[in-house]
Amino acid sequence: MTRVFSGVKPTGHLTLGNYLGAIRRWVDVDQRQSDALFCVVDLHALTVDHDPARVRRLSRQAATLLLAAGLDPELCTVFVQSHVDEHARLSYVMECVATDGEMRRMVQYKEKAARERERGGSVRLSLLTYPVLMAADILAYGTDEVPVGDDQTQHVELTRDLAVRFNQRYGHTFVVPRATRPGVAARVMNLQEPASKMGKSDDSGPGIVYLLDEPDVVRKKVMRAVTDSGAEVVYDREARPGVANLLEILAACGGGNPEDLSGVYESYGTLKKDTAEAVVELLRPVQERHKELCADPAYVEGVLRNGAEKAREMAKPMVDSAYRAIGLLPA
Repeated sequence: MTRVFSGVKPTGHLTLGNYLGAIRRWVDVDQRQSDALFCVVDLHALTVDHDPARVRRLSRQAATLLLAAGLDPELCTVFVQSHVDEHARLSYVMECVATDGEMRRMVQYKEKAARERERGGSVRLSLLTYPVLMAADILAYGTDEVPVGDDQTQHVELTRDLAVRFNQRYGHTFVVPRATRPGVAARVMNLQEPASKMGKSDDSGPGIVYLLDEPDVVRKKVMRAVTDSGAEVVYDREARPGVANLLEILAACGGGNPEDLSGVYESYGTLKKDTAEAVVELLRPVQERHKELCADPAYVEGVLRNGAEKAREMAKPMVDSAYRAIGLLPA
């Protein structure tokens, strides 16, 4: 079977964008058609200033939500990154293959470093090198496919480059993975700033629907979503980004087509109301299952423990092979 790896970073509460852009595909497609691993990548959360207790809390919440959304430990492997030492082991080896120039060309690093310089500060070294850790996450498992949004495609391309370079220099060791992207709503945008994605690390709460938002909170956020000048409901991502975002969310919730839906509505108000109700109904079973899992923390802990053991068994032979290939003595 095709092996799929993907992860979620516990730097904020999971959002509707995370669910429609990635998690639902993991549940409906990847875990059923692939040998799939899904990871809470907590080491990546340490690349910025953070509260240790909050990282732990968000890591547990993310794992619980993945299970609540429908990931089945009988069908896939769910685990926490830091529970499997092979990620850190392979990351250093891949740092010895990557170049400084490659790291500094990463868009996310350039943007975050520039913002920090404007404040008179400097980013952590781990922010520069974290794409190599991401590459290690993927390569450790012989991954064939990595489901990602548009903003992460560059990192998968780097992973491919590092795998090819390692294989050419030290002998064939790694599978060269490829990025896969879902269709509609792959990039859900902020309801208040439709030019920006709905990111869980964003501070703009009113524009973000979180998976654990109460129904009335969801309705309020969607009804206050920014729309565009003009009264006609038209699907045009460039000219009408606010309306296009609502149409894409509604289409993703109901399995429709945003262009077709645009012909159904004559007013923004009706579109917003239907979109809000669609989101509430989409999240209802996830929230109910999350509540059940929170009442049984031993189950979640068991899933993560078993997942880490399974992941370790898969990753260790690959990482040991990379150690030997690059010239390290076996222990």
